[in-house]
Amino acid sequence: MSRSAFVKSTLLLTIATLVSKILGSIFRIPLQNIAGDHVLGIFSLVYPVYMVALTLSVAGIPIAISKLIADARAKGELAYVKEIYITASILALLFGISSFLLIFSFSSPLASALGGQSTRLALIAVTATLLVAPYMAVYRGYFQGFEDMKPTAISQVIEQFIRVGLILVIAYYFAQQDFSDATIAGGIMIGSVVGAFVSLIYLRVKYVRASFKQTLARKYTFKQFSSWSKRILKLSIPIAFGTITMALINFIDSFTIPYGLRNIGESETSINYLYGIYGRGLSIVQIATVFSTSIVLPLIPLITTKLAEGDVDQVRYITKKTYRITHLLSWPAAMGLLGLTLPINLALFTDLAGSWVLAILGFSSVFTSLTILSTGILQGMNLAKQAAIIIVFGILMKAILNICFIQFFGLRGAALSTLLVYILLFIINTWYIFKHYPFSIKKTRIAKIMAASISMGAIIGIPTLYVSITDWARSQALLYLVGAIVIGIAVYVLQLYLFNVVNKTDILKNIPYFSQKGREDQ
Repeated sequence: MSRSAFVKSTLLLTIATLVSKILGSIFRIPLQNIAGDHVLGIFSLVYPVYMVALTLSVAGIPIAISKLIADARAKGELAYVKEIYITASILALLFGISSFLLIFSFSSPLASALGGQSTRLALIAVTATLLVAPYMAVYRGYFQGFEDMKPTAISQVIEQFIRVGLILVIAYYFAQQDFSDATIAGGIMIGSVVGAFVSLIYLRVKYVRASFKQTLARKYTFKQFSSWSKRILKLSIPIAFGTITMALINFIDSFTIPYGLRNIGESETSINYLYGIYGRGLSIVQIATVFSTSIVLPLIPLITTKLAEGDVDQVRYITKKTYRITHLLSWPAAMGLLGLTLPINLALFTDLAGSWVLAILGFSSVFTSLTILSTGILQGMNLAKQAAIIIVFGILMKAILNICFIQFFGLRGAALSTLLVYILLFIINTWYIFKHYPFSIKKTRIAKIMAASISMGAIIGIPTLYVSITDWARSQALLYLVGAIVIGIAVYVLQLYLFNVVNKTDILKNIPYFSQKGREDQ
């Protein structure tokens, strides 16, 4: 594939991932509006369990087989491509089926540990996706190994559109029929199964029609399966832990927050409701972190390729530029969420319940974005094992802090622990990156970005403290929100120009894989 074609393909994947992440984040808002905080709470409790099981079932296989296939192509060993594909398919199916059976068999105790038996139906329904999704992921990795990102991009969007559409339709219908919260939560999970299945069909058709589909050069044996399995798992397991930072944190939340709430006397119904309030904050954070989560997927192989070529200077350049762009976008998003917490809560979720939780989680989004980014960079630098160890440390800290803080601060304690853990993970990740591949950080520029973001957040947020938003209609909050966002963007951009943080050069040109000139420091 030509350089320009690869860049276009990578850009398409980034855009598709961005669209997919946005859809996967914002749908929780209409879901809460349609079905209420109890259903959102059950969804938010159960979904991280599925996401962790899915990622560990797939175990980073798409990235692993894309690397192995790319390596085989580079060495002219195309005969191995089919063997890699078959081995990965068998592994994915085995992991998927095993994970489904494991969760299904222990669904009752798992549900009790989450929020009570009201979560069990949703847990069983969503984990049925594990019978489909791992095999779908293998096809994505196969195409990526041939530097064709288009099938992955399109399949992501197909899966997400169908999933989100069915979730909202089912939620609306079941709510109109006055079904129980547990039944509604279980019903909407069907959307994940159908979305994955339709995406799999699309990828299968593309595979059958692919011009670069390979055939076996020799009989496939168990010895080959064993050999390729070891290579795939050696690459994929560390990658798996690195790609589910947020999911693992949310997974720990699903168990430790209900545990902490039970310890302070909350009932099962109350826990589901409170976790729905917490889920509001998670929805906002996911929207704020879509850029970092979207840029990581193509960033990993880019950095790996540059290291393989021995181009360490370009690795430092890519790291520096990606950090800069993430700071540039994440700080204003976080301060905007913090300043507009009250109108956001009323406009999007119909009331002001849990505003302190939203405020803390909104502010934490900047460190969440930087943690996701830095974890991806570590993976690209072939430091996936170190990234995995750091994440495990973060998970342990999150569990301990959740239980301790909830005792003193209630639900706000869980939000505070999220903020502290992501700050800690970001610092450790950055230290590790700098230790292995030092890159220049213009502290004055970061300080200017932070100052511009804080002042912007104050300008749009302080007025909300001097008006009685509790008396506002939802439409008034939405109107204020729209106006504040427009003013906030204008104020922030103006400050960036006045502080000489940006110039007339298009920001997109500074995103690493859209421009390969960029060795000069800006």
